[in-house]
Amino acid sequence: MDKFPAPVSPEELKVLIIDNQGLVHDQIISALRDSGVKHISSAFNAFHALRLCKQHTFDIVMLAFNVSNDKDGFHLFEELRQHQFITDRTSVIFLSAETSHELVNCIVELQPDDFWVKPLDSRRIAARLDYLLTVRKKLNKLLHCLYQRDYAAAMYHAQRQLNDDTISELHPRLRRIVGECLLHLRDYPEAERYFTGLLSSLNHAWVHINLVKSLLRQNKQEEAQLRIEDLLERRDTRFLTLDLLAQFHLEHEQYAEAYDKIKQASSLAPRNIERHKRLWDLARLNHDKTGQLIAVQNMARYAKNSIHDSPELQMNVIRSTLDLATSVSQTEAEKLLQRAELDLVRLSETKGVAGQLDEQVRITRARILCLQSRKKEAEVIMKEEKPEISSASMEDNLDKMKAFHELGMKEHCLAVLDKLRQQIEGDTFSSQVVDEYLKQEEIERREIQFTTKELKEMAAVNYRENRMLPAYNNLRQALRLSPDNRQIALSLLKVMAQLIRKQPLNHEQEQTLDSAARLLLQSDLPAAQREKRNHYFALLQIDVAALGEAPDLQAG
Repeated sequence: MDKFPAPVSPEELKVLIIDNQGLVHDQIISALRDSGVKHISSAFNAFHALRLCKQHTFDIVMLAFNVSNDKDGFHLFEELRQHQFITDRTSVIFLSAETSHELVNCIVELQPDDFWVKPLDSRRIAARLDYLLTVRKKLNKLLHCLYQRDYAAAMYHAQRQLNDDTISELHPRLRRIVGECLLHLRDYPEAERYFTGLLSSLNHAWVHINLVKSLLRQNKQEEAQLRIEDLLERRDTRFLTLDLLAQFHLEHEQYAEAYDKIKQASSLAPRNIERHKRLWDLARLNHDKTGQLIAVQNMARYAKNSIHDSPELQMNVIRSTLDLATSVSQTEAEKLLQRAELDLVRLSETKGVAGQLDEQVRITRARILCLQSRKKEAEVIMKEEKPEISSASMEDNLDKMKAFHELGMKEHCLAVLDKLRQQIEGDTFSSQVVDEYLKQEEIERREIQFTTKELKEMAAVNYRENRMLPAYNNLRQALRLSPDNRQIALSLLKVMAQLIRKQPLNHEQEQTLDSAARLLLQSDLPAAQREKRNHYFALLQIDVAALGEAPDLQAG
């Protein structure tokens, strides 16, 4: 018995209420007083809440999703967790007047102990408080084991308490804890049997999701697939299933599939910054420069006033804008470069940024000048830069590498890339996605010396001068850098229709033709592009049936 701390009595509990509405505080304080709780603190904004948490350790935190203009509840919860002001021992209740599916998905991710919908009802407050205090008292030993990560002991206590009919309201929670302990212990066959058995009596989302998780962990993909199709149709399981599938595909290095799933999951629960970061990395790995920009813009949008907000994040938006400008038409590129230039000036003039990001601003300025065909001015800047890793930030070093590459300074570019690979390999926090992206970058930077935009321009000149093989090589490299670019694929077919008049295609050219044709077959093209595609298919005698239909992605 000495091993377990005694449950905290209502008289000793410390409670923090975080809400910007005085009436909410009055209602909850009144109910807490009636329940015997004496130590109650109130905060009307996030900064006040943080100050209180530095002074006291709270047993219960009641947190409004919309605290005030300074932070929302999602970001405040993240910050309280990061500083260990909220731990596994803390009971958390979310308060919100909003009940949209987007909000509910975000709250489900945080896994609070309860969720109260405003306007609050005094009788319901009293009932839920009584429930919460009962949980803390009855599950004291179990919660302590979970806090200690002693999952075997937690299972033992949960199974014993399932025999107690006086706490039948807690039985679903106890059953969930048993199953999740089995997953933590990696006993996936037993977890599969356990969750399968629960399905006959419980139709909760967590039962279905954890059953699929146990199947995927055993690589029983066919059995899991039958259940996944149903779960993607259910509103209460769709988001969790997409997240689970994204993680599964990531672990199996199926990056295109992971990217598709994580895009859908991010749209359903958009406030999770870490998921947007994974989305950003996967967009880069899949050469989706538009998706890359959208992901980092969403990061900046949802990070506003959170622990994630920083000038570096704004810099990454500008960098992604430049990456997109390297692959689009001249007209589109000019608009993007104009936007990037304005954003860079605005950022460099922000209080506190001057001196902090001088080198990063300088290198980004060189990239803008280079993409504006002002290479002489860009070279003046980059000649002062050494091919060294000058920052702990991977993004800073990637940007330097790209600046060297875009100026044709290949040796400097590869030197930075080599050192960057060493940096990432020694960084235990870097993901496999980033490592894979750098491997891809190394191959492309060694073999391809120009940007997508430059390659397209060179191909156009070569085509006009009737130099079909150089035009083909330009477009082949451009498609490698931008594998989803339908216009490049169409141009490739146009050039290859000329090549095939002179001699049969070789094996490498046939593979390139196959990739371009599949892309165009799978894409939803406007009428004019469809007409061109069909014309080139006929000239090249492409067998559409042999290419097959576009592979179906998981419904969503």
